[in-house]
Order: sequence, then structure tokens, then C-alpha cells
Amino acid sequence: MKKRIVNLEELYTKMEQQMSERRWWDTDDPWEIMIGAILVQNTNWKNVDYSLVNLKEATDFEPRFMLGLDLADLQRLIRPSGFYKNKSQTIQALLQWTETYGFDLERIKQKKQEILREELLAIKGVGFETADVLLVFIFEKIAFIADRYAQRLFQRLGVEQVLNYQKLQSIILLPESFTTSQAQKLHGWIVEYGQLYLRNEVTWANGFLKDFQLKWTVEK
Repeated sequence: MKKRIVNLEELYTKMEQQMSERRWWDTDDPWEIMIGAILVQNTNWKNVDYSLVNLKEATDFEPRFMLGLDLADLQRLIRPSGFYKNKSQTIQALLQWTETYGFDLERIKQKKQEILREELLAIKGVGFETADVLLVFIFEKIAFIADRYAQRLFQRLGVEQVLNYQKLQSIILLPESFTTSQAQKLHGWIVEYGQLYLRNEVTWANGFLKDFQLKWTVEK
């Protein structure tokens, strides 16, 4: 069967028509989202939830209280998420970085996206995906999150040269008209689609994107 060629805006519209409108995060607390973005690295949300419950009980996600925790106490609280030693150091480093802005997230949002991304990537333990998740969900920037679900989906949709996070992000350009809300929804839908339909050949064949091919643009 001949593939239907679609651009990214058309792909977004198709996913909007087919996917749920559920919120990607179950909280409006930006500090909880920030910590969750660190804890979810190399684990699943069930484990993260245990850690978030522990942190909420201990600190109510007040950044000064979280930063004031002894490293050993922080590690104990987030232990269910695994890799707790490394993650505790990353959490502390991220909180220390926000402290340089007086824990004022609105102030941080005013920074240019490129500069803000560089600052986030300079924090030990914050990689490309985590930095972009924070940009999109905390600091209201517009970025394409080229995580493993996106890499697998876009390969299926005919995008060539999907070698890694940076490569995919460099060749998939979000429309200039895209909003922060749309960037958030696109990421959530891609993850949800991946969990449902990118498990194997059978699940892919049952997905509504199986007959589509993405028209993608190489960045000049």
C-alpha cells in the first residue's frame, strides 16, 4: 500500500484527532515536575511515584527545603527510583542552579532559549532529553524532544539518518507557528503512541500511523 505523505503539522493534527487529551503530568507544581524529570531517567513512573511521594511528605517540594536535605536523606527518599546516588547529586546541582536565580522560575523563563539550554546541559547529570523536557514543560520554550520513542516512531515514518538524539533533533524542525502547548502535547502523544504501538511489528500494524510517511526537512 502506498504511504500517505504528511508534514509535521499534519502529523500533529492526526495525533490530536486520535490520541487522548490527558495531561502528561499529574501535577501543576513545577518543582515536582523538575524533580520527576530527573528521577525518571532509566526507570519507570511507578518507581518515580514512590520517590515523589517521599519527597512531598518530607519537603512539600519547597526548593529551599529540598536543597537543605542532607545528601544521605535525599538518597533515602529517592531510592525507589534507582541510581539514587547519581540522581541525588543531579537534583542538588539543579536546585543549586535555580538558587542562583533566587529560585525564581519566572526570572529564568526570560532567558534566551539557547543560553538556557546551555546552562541546563552544564548541570552534571542533565542530558539532552532532560534539558529539553525542562525547557518545554517548566520554562515554556518550544523544542522538539527527540527521545527514544520519537526516534523509533520517526524511523517508522521514513525519516532517514535517525542515529541519536542530536541527529534527529537537527533534522526535525517544528513549525514556526508551534506553541509551547503544542510542543508539550506532541511529546506526550509520541510517548503514548510508542508505548501502545512501537512494541513490535504486530502492535505497529495496529496503529493509525502505519500507512503514513513523514515529509521531513534537513536543517541547512
